[in-house]
Amino acid sequence: MQAEIITIGDEILIGQIVDTNSAFIAKELNKIGISVYQITSVQDERQHILKALKAAGDHADIVICTGGLGPTKDDITKHTFCEFFNDTLVRNEAVLAHVEYLFEKYIKSTTISDVNRQQAMVPSRAEVLKNEYGTAPGMWIKGEHAVYVSLPGVPFEMKNLIKNQVVPKIMDTFERPHILHRTLVTYGRGESAIAEDIADWEANLPDTIKLAYLPNLGKVRLRLSAKGTDKALMEKTMEAQLQQLYPLIKDILYGEEDEETLEAVVGKLFVKKKRTLATAESCTGGKIAQQLTAIPGASAYFKGSVVSYATETKVTVLNVPERIIADHSVVSKEVAMAMAGNVRELLGSDYAIATTGNAGPSKGDSEAPVGTVYIAIATPDGIYAEHFMMGNHRDRVVQKTVHKALEMMQKEISKI
Repeated sequence: MQAEIITIGDEILIGQIVDTNSAFIAKELNKIGISVYQITSVQDERQHILKALKAAGDHADIVICTGGLGPTKDDITKHTFCEFFNDTLVRNEAVLAHVEYLFEKYIKSTTISDVNRQQAMVPSRAEVLKNEYGTAPGMWIKGEHAVYVSLPGVPFEMKNLIKNQVVPKIMDTFERPHILHRTLVTYGRGESAIAEDIADWEANLPDTIKLAYLPNLGKVRLRLSAKGTDKALMEKTMEAQLQQLYPLIKDILYGEEDEETLEAVVGKLFVKKKRTLATAESCTGGKIAQQLTAIPGASAYFKGSVVSYATETKVTVLNVPERIIADHSVVSKEVAMAMAGNVRELLGSDYAIATTGNAGPSKGDSEAPVGTVYIAIATPDGIYAEHFMMGNHRDRVVQKTVHKALEMMQKEISKI
């Protein structure tokens, strides 16, 4: 089965917002055996939307649209759907009651208006999908060749509708093939080097399994994919191939990704091992802490962070001796180790990460070349630091440093 995703909104096309909705929808559809054939973004313009709906229905079984369902005049999706299906808008009493409930309970400072009540107008052919978190309902309409689903563009509203209404309804309505993915995460070796190491194994993969290399900032994910009707056979074949692959990459393999980020893996390890972590960040500006605490439950192991961006803060808050900075510069192994050891003591954690470096574009308080980074790890048994050259693009230097620091910590916490 194939699907197409259509995002509606000028704000996407002018770069005002990033389309994260399509990525989420595609991932959820893939889980239930539906391949996304195409993702299209169109303007809030009648002819453009009509053309996209027609083209999508010619080659997709399911067309999912997001956006353009607000109460204002620039939101024209419902009206365009009516034109496409030769339909008319009718008032849905259940939707109206829900809109009035939301205003009464959560928007008491604003009086509900006729414009807001217009959210209850839906195409007569549409099956309404209740939007628990907003006033714009989802809509499911069966066309001549495809099912069309229209959802609000607000991400948290759309996600709830996809997970709790759209996906279950698709599963009840269609027979679907199985799609199986297994993704191995590697660190420390480039894509081309890995390809050479596993060339013979890759050349002998069965036709039913495809391999994709997914490089990103110091890590390469190896994704194996299979699609078919016999799920048990697919899983057996996939497992057999993985058992052949593991020995070939055992020195760089950091685990299997089950939609988990590296920071999620690190967090789970700390919880499992009943250890705690703190960070002292200079060049990464708190991004390590941000990524760790973005995952619910981080308070079980994460003590906190000191973002010692200025040299003065390293001295006054982290108690890095001024003589070390004078002798070695603020971007050095010695300063990184002092930061890690002192934040571990300051926050009372078992382990600590520290980063100091020059992300560029200027050199700042150190003469170290742009891209120079030191990452230190403090453990109950000691402190060590490693030196890296992360390139000359500021954002990439920072994110590569975050990845490398988490990789080092994963390796360290896995020892116990």
